[in-house]
Amino acid sequence: AEMPARPLISVVMPTYNPNPAWLAEAIESVRNQLYDRWELCIADDASTDPEVRNVLQHYGELDARVKVCFREQNGHISAASNSALELAEGEWVALLDHDDLLPEHALFCVAEAIAANPDARLIYSDEDKIDEQGVRHNPYFKSEWNADLFLSHNMFSHLGVYHRPLLQEIGGFRLGIEGSQDYDLALRSMEKVPQSSIVHIPRVLYHWRVHAESTAGGAQAKPYAMLAGARAINEHFQRRGIKAEVTFNGYGYHAEYDLPDDPPLVSIIIPTRNGYELLRQCIYQ
Repeated sequence: AEMPARPLISVVMPTYNPNPAWLAEAIESVRNQLYDRWELCIADDASTDPEVRNVLQHYGELDARVKVCFREQNGHISAASNSALELAEGEWVALLDHDDLLPEHALFCVAEAIAANPDARLIYSDEDKIDEQGVRHNPYFKSEWNADLFLSHNMFSHLGVYHRPLLQEIGGFRLGIEGSQDYDLALRSMEKVPQSSIVHIPRVLYHWRVHAESTAGGAQAKPYAMLAGARAINEHFQRRGIKAEVTFNGYGYHAEYDLPDDPPLVSIIIPTRNGYELLRQCIYQ
């Protein structure tokens, strides 16, 4: 109540055949937020499980802040995310997967960061994982914004929050990058803003659900997502005119940069005295 401004935060959630119990938990985690200036924008991508529609209709009728649209044809996650974005009216957009959870203070911390950083355009937080029994583990305490680290893995998600005018400027999610559509979205967003406008909240504000079909459990669950991520980064390099290429090494992406056409001379200085064995290690393989 004492905040100078209380922006509306649109939580965007695409859904497709989630576990109905986890879907309900995800929705409840938004409804239980301490910060009450939010809306939950859900686009169902033609789920074949009728229970999913029942859950979504129930919450749409129960809470006016829950906005739901049902797509007639399955278009995959990028198209569904764009449909959810079309429902959003908030100044800020937070992304939530259909089986993950937000702690009750998540949006409060986001609103607090917005108030403290008037020039912010992109906001991200720390995260952890939650298993099928609800046990949290593997917290990821992230650094402040590090563009090079970001090119090795998507440290922006989760929780990733975007200034909605920025998403409108870049045209939302791009089709064809499914599996790493959020990575691609963050890459294209960061190209448009100074690094000083990317704000890190050093708190765990997202619980990523680990199950057999989730990339939270490992890259092997969705190998196409890793390929899509490499494509997103390589196309980022192309847009920026950077001569480089990334490959996926099993844990993350490795960027190899081309040498300039006129490579500079690098002089290596080794001070030594009576240290033959040490010097030999420096010079020879």
